Amino acid sequence: MAGGRNSTAVMKFILLGFSEFPKLTVVLFSIFLGIYLMTVSWNLGLITLIRVDSHLHTPMYFFLSNLSLLDICYVSTIAPKMLSDFFKKQKSISFVGCTVQYFFFSSLGLTECCLLSAMAYDRYAAICNPLLYTAIMSPTLCVQMVAGSCVTGFFGSFIQLCALLQLHFCGPNVINHFFCDLPQLLILSCSDTFFFQIMTSVLTVIFGLTSVLVIMISYGYIVATILRITSAEGRSKAFNTCASHLTAVTLFFGSGICVYMYPNSGDSPSQNKLASVLYTVMIPMLNPLIYSLRNKEIKDALNRWKRRIFFCCY
Repeated sequence: MAGGRNSTAVMKFILLGFSEFPKLTVVLFSIFLGIYLMTVSWNLGLITLIRVDSHLHTPMYFFLSNLSLLDICYVSTIAPKMLSDFFKKQKSISFVGCTVQYFFFSSLGLTECCLLSAMAYDRYAAICNPLLYTAIMSPTLCVQMVAGSCVTGFFGSFIQLCALLQLHFCGPNVINHFFCDLPQLLILSCSDTFFFQIMTSVLTVIFGLTSVLVIMISYGYIVATILRITSAEGRSKAFNTCASHLTAVTLFFGSGICVYMYPNSGDSPSQNKLASVLYTVMIPMLNPLIYSLRNKEIKDALNRWKRRIFFCCY
């Protein structure tokens, strides 16, 4: 192949996707298309419900609506390309397209780390300082926390992108995955990736461990406060406000650890792909369900919305 920018010989990569399952192409395409459509529709529905119902105009639901928007963007960096590749003989992606896909995927993933930490702090303020909650979680602070999460996430990914563009790729150019992820790109690089791996480890500590530490400290105070509540009903109500967020945090960080801390732990590449499916496709679909199924306020808002539509029609 001809040389390109940054002395890069490889101008495109071949994504193998799920080509090891040729007989399941139609089935897998249908499943992933259904998951993608449900992810977009459920998250858009949750955003719309929070937007139109004044009872949900609180900091917790402000963060939740931003998480839903983030999940739509997050899955959309992967799913459309993956779906379009199912019926292509050559599942190729340009070098520029590959780096751009990874940049946005990484940016949105790091942003979600920060946003989940902000949501944990919001739950801490609501349960540990209920009388000062409105003053602490002011609209200005909420906007600043969301904006800060986005800026921090994109800045962290931009550092990775700059380092990634310094690497040389001279062949092979086959990625045994369904999208351009960092572990697979490093395997294909002809350059010494030691510095890049050190930098990635530092970013992992800054974003991953710092986010987990903030969440653990917040929930440490929350648990201590809940245990001091005398009534069982009060403890149950306080716990229910945190259960959904804890579930989402566990799924997001747990699957991320499986994929990035142990990228070569499976004997078969198919195992890594399946772990990545959970991380990139399933969690954005599950988040609106996790936050809605046991949430009385969202159920009440949905019932009000249904009644409003019924009266408008009749």
